[in-house]
Amino acid sequence: MALQTLDVCRKEHGKIWHRKPLPSTEDGLMVTISNTVSSALSIQGRNVRFLHAAFDVSGERFIAGDYQGGIYLFDITRNRFSLIVKTGSPCTALAFTLRRRTEFLVAMSDYSLKCFDTETKELVAWMKGHQSAIQSISVHSSGRYALTSSNDTAQLWDLDTFQRKRKLNIKENVGIVKVFFLPLSNTIMTCFKDDSIFAWESDTLNCKYQLPAAPPGDKPRYKAIACSRDGRMLVAGGRSRFLHLWALDTKRLLRIIELPPKVTSVKQCEFLCDNFDAGANQVIGVLCQDGIMRFINITTCKLVFDTGSLESRINNAVISSNGHHIVACMELGNVNIYSVQALTSEVNKPPPPLVKIMSESQAMSDQKGRGKSKALSRITKKGTLAGEGKENRSQDGKSTTSKIPEGMDVDKLFKILRGYGEYPTKYRSFIWRSLLRLPENHSAFAALTDKGTHGAYANIHEKYPIKSRKLLRVLQRVVSALAHWSPIFGETDFLPLITFPFVKLFQNNQLICFEVVATILVNWCQHWFEFFPNPPINILSVVENILAHHDKELLQHLLQHKVTSQVYAWPLLETLFSEVLTKDEWLKLWDNVFSNHPAFLLIVVVAYCICARGPLLHCTDIDDFKFFFHHRNALDIDVILKESYHLLETTPPSLNPEKLLQDFTPLTMGQYPVFNKYPKFIVDYQVQERERLRQDEIEYLRQRQTAVELEKETQQRMHEEQAWYRQQELLLAAEEKRRKQITEEEQKLIDQRTRLKALNRELKLKELQLLDATRRKALQFQQKQREAELRRLDDELHRKSSMREMETQAAIHEAEVKNIELQLQKKMFEQELQKEFDASSHQQRSEFNARRSQHEVEDRKQNRVSQTEREQELEIRRNMQQNLARAEQVDLEAKMRNEMEYRQQLDNLDRETRNVKLAQLNEGNRSLEQKVHLTMRDVEAKRKEDALQNLEELDTQRHLAGVSDHRRYQLLQDESQLAREHVQNLQRELNKSFDQLREIKDAAYKLKDGFPSGPPKATADLSSRQFLNDSTPEGSVALSLDRGRKTFEEEEQELMQEVRRLREKLARENRGKQPPPTIFL
Repeated sequence: MALQTLDVCRKEHGKIWHRKPLPSTEDGLMVTISNTVSSALSIQGRNVRFLHAAFDVSGERFIAGDYQGGIYLFDITRNRFSLIVKTGSPCTALAFTLRRRTEFLVAMSDYSLKCFDTETKELVAWMKGHQSAIQSISVHSSGRYALTSSNDTAQLWDLDTFQRKRKLNIKENVGIVKVFFLPLSNTIMTCFKDDSIFAWESDTLNCKYQLPAAPPGDKPRYKAIACSRDGRMLVAGGRSRFLHLWALDTKRLLRIIELPPKVTSVKQCEFLCDNFDAGANQVIGVLCQDGIMRFINITTCKLVFDTGSLESRINNAVISSNGHHIVACMELGNVNIYSVQALTSEVNKPPPPLVKIMSESQAMSDQKGRGKSKALSRITKKGTLAGEGKENRSQDGKSTTSKIPEGMDVDKLFKILRGYGEYPTKYRSFIWRSLLRLPENHSAFAALTDKGTHGAYANIHEKYPIKSRKLLRVLQRVVSALAHWSPIFGETDFLPLITFPFVKLFQNNQLICFEVVATILVNWCQHWFEFFPNPPINILSVVENILAHHDKELLQHLLQHKVTSQVYAWPLLETLFSEVLTKDEWLKLWDNVFSNHPAFLLIVVVAYCICARGPLLHCTDIDDFKFFFHHRNALDIDVILKESYHLLETTPPSLNPEKLLQDFTPLTMGQYPVFNKYPKFIVDYQVQERERLRQDEIEYLRQRQTAVELEKETQQRMHEEQAWYRQQELLLAAEEKRRKQITEEEQKLIDQRTRLKALNRELKLKELQLLDATRRKALQFQQKQREAELRRLDDELHRKSSMREMETQAAIHEAEVKNIELQLQKKMFEQELQKEFDASSHQQRSEFNARRSQHEVEDRKQNRVSQTEREQELEIRRNMQQNLARAEQVDLEAKMRNEMEYRQQLDNLDRETRNVKLAQLNEGNRSLEQKVHLTMRDVEAKRKEDALQNLEELDTQRHLAGVSDHRRYQLLQDESQLAREHVQNLQRELNKSFDQLREIKDAAYKLKDGFPSGPPKATADLSSRQFLNDSTPEGSVALSLDRGRKTFEEEEQELMQEVRRLREKLARENRGKQPPPTIFL
């Protein structure tokens, strides 16, 4: 069968499985529960891990908490699950065995403990007190107290008031492994990380005893500890492959259990409960480090079974209190539910007996050889054992002995039954299922149960108030399934009486219970429903005939007092003897009934009456007879069975009920057989009448509910009206009362104000007196304070004078040291200035040589002016923008750069002017030179005043340059050769007469940062353009070279003076600073 899975993602309730699982004997897995959250970034989604789980007291429900804080409730019996609450944070421990069955405890990751209700799904209590994460929760067997333990402390809580009662503190260097209540006692067991185990009284926390330590050797370092249900055995395991087993009644270490070699540590220990061991659990589950949980018998020290694997590791597990299921939280994050019955089926399975095939002749010879065992030969010959039918006879005329599933021999079973009087308790369920040949039709039974509760048994709890709600639910489900199977069972009043004993016996397996009851109805209740709704007269007549044959006196006594078979036989049959026998007697009886022909049940009824003939002969009242057959009596079941077999042997064939009843016929596989042996018209009529009565009842209840609601509404309105009148009266009375109170309060307020005025007057007088006294006291205090201040000032003056003398001496000493430092700095500064002067001279010479080389290159490239004219214009624009930007700076460096730029422009203008002047050879250019100088002075003044005027002048110059572009180009083509010769002559003259000017230039260039090595041509080109634009060949004025040279010399002297002032200023500033580092160029 395929593995069933359940995904609880985005589900608040539903079914755990849609088809009841059949766990395999290999792993016993019933269903896998997961919580997969879809993600937009992945196709498969993300699995939200389940962390912990806990069973309730019944062992049929458990809760599980996931990593996101969701707590789910799973009911295995009802096949339902529901989301209880979302806490928002993961849990660290769970407990579900409180006194109030609907409440459970959750230990949160924020170190708090919360209590929730499964029905209301609300928070009941919130308890705080731990300083670290809670590792375990132990609930007392009464459900009134809980123990929570963390690494550093353990706390005892009262679950009625949800208050902390006691707190167990430990030493800082000793941690807690586990603290829990000992079952069926008020003892608290504690296991510490130093491997010590103590027992404490829960009321006083006094130490009762300490368990002996493990044998010397490696420390076990316990991590897991568990106790049996009767509180007599304790097992502990840790970081080793040994389990230590103590007997708590003798406080002795019983034995040490060695685990397989591949086990290195133990993570968890849990005892496996058994309903028939009276709490003395013999099997313990040990979860090891490899994720496999091994179940070991602590008596034989043998492995019983295991669950989990290396591929599917178990993180932690819990076992139900009834020992039916194991719930494991896996490392993959899902929850697996295992069936203990499936895991132990191979262990508990009895060894298959040898099957012997016999022919009919051999069987007859064996019968003759026995002689005395007539009953056994009778059973073997006629095939009356359950599970043996007419089909046992083969086609070749030979018949085989009774053969049932699992290879068991009916003869051997009957020998066991005759020898011991009953089947073994441990194997009774298995033998019954084999004898009855139950088909276990899961799908057919699920189809019947899916139809829900039958209307005839919807209110079964009113007629049969069973204390156990679980038994009531199972009974209701089984009888409803029977009613859905055949309508007659919905009208049968005694069906719950027949079903209830088997419900108690098979309450954990509803399918087996249903099929056992159905088999009984088909075989042992033959002809019961032919006279429905009356008792089966024909069956009761058979019982009366048998009783008349074997005990006429008793029958005559019963008839004499008008006691019919409906009084002494039918009560036994409709309850299947469950009212008159105890559980063990009833089980022994049905061991024999299932092993014989269906007619054996009627023989038992006669035997019961004959065995009770003494009390019955003394009864004369009809009520006494009824009471006798409806209550338990002092009869031995072994005597009744012996008498039954005696009657079976001595009853003549004409009275034997085997002629009336057919042989045993098992239920069919796949689907259940049709059951229609009843008067259909009566049943249909009763069904119709029941449905009509139900509809009438529903209509009556609806009208009654409407009338009740109208009456309630009327009464509510009357109450509201009366309440409104009462409220109005109360309001009027309250208003009158408030008015009186206001009047009284106003009068009190007036009186109080009068008293306050008088009191204020007295207080002001006292205040004036106090102020006067305070003022006098303050004056005295000020006088004393001033005197003390004068003394303090005198001391301060003396101290300051002495300090001043000391400071003066220190200042003189410091001044002398400072003078020495200044002298040293002076010398260093002079050396630095000398180095700077040498470097400047070297740089000036280098720049002059470079400039001269550049001039020569420019002269050689005059022939290519036409090709490079556009590039020169762009360079002129860039240089002019840079010069204008530098002119706007107000600091000393900007002024020096502007002066040097202006000096360079004058030099270039002078050189260009002389070139043009020698080329033109016209004296009319002198006046034009004066205009150019005036224009340059205006430009210089405008640059210093406003940068915007420079930009406008630049635009004007560009416009003039565009007009004179063609003229200048033609002029340069004609006079380029003469200009080169004139420039060479002019340079030779300048080298002789302007030595001093070069020094000033070199000093100015040294102050500039990033200034281009070549002089800009903007001013020269601009002057040339203006000259070419304004001059005429005939009316030009000659340019005076002497006058220009004089102007240059005056400006050169002014620049030299300015440079000297700047150097002196820099020297003064540097004297107060550290000498700059020497820079070597």
